[in-house]
Amino acid sequence: MSQTDWKIQGITAYISLGANLGDRRENLETALKELDSLPTIEIGRVSSVYETAPVGMTEQPDFLNMAAEIRTSVSARELLEAMLQIENQMGRVRTVRWGPRGIDLDLLVYGTSQIDLPGLIVPHPRLRERAFVLMPMAEIAPNLILPGGSETVQSLWEKLDKKGNN
Repeated sequence: MSQTDWKIQGITAYISLGANLGDRRENLETALKELDSLPTIEIGRVSSVYETAPVGMTEQPDFLNMAAEIRTSVSARELLEAMLQIENQMGRVRTVRWGPRGIDLDLLVYGTSQIDLPGLIVPHPRLRERAFVLMPMAEIAPNLILPGGSETVQSLWEKLDKKGNN
């Protein structure tokens, strides 16, 4: 989808989706449908689904991960709240940091904004170091330069991949 095809006038943002419990693929598809059903969000490009090993707490099932480009007419805070509400509706309970979960939605990029507020940091603070985020992002937005940075997503992915962090 090109920029001129957007129905919603607003900000282009990027999100990551992940799941390692239940029907992982169905969970990703449901989360996308829920996002797309909101009148303030339009889904653009969506990456392939990638299976990745867990990070942080490694004694858990592998994840399915993907990234999506969206257009939104709401603020970054309102977008994050909508994403958290979808997680809650889908049964996400936050008990263990980096623990297993049926769905995980992260706001990666919100236009050209750099935001550092309690509970909201954009671009996502660990985006540049996570292969499971950069790999699908490089598929849908290889030439995107992250706000506050100078390298493309593709370049960041290639550097990380060469370190063996895939």
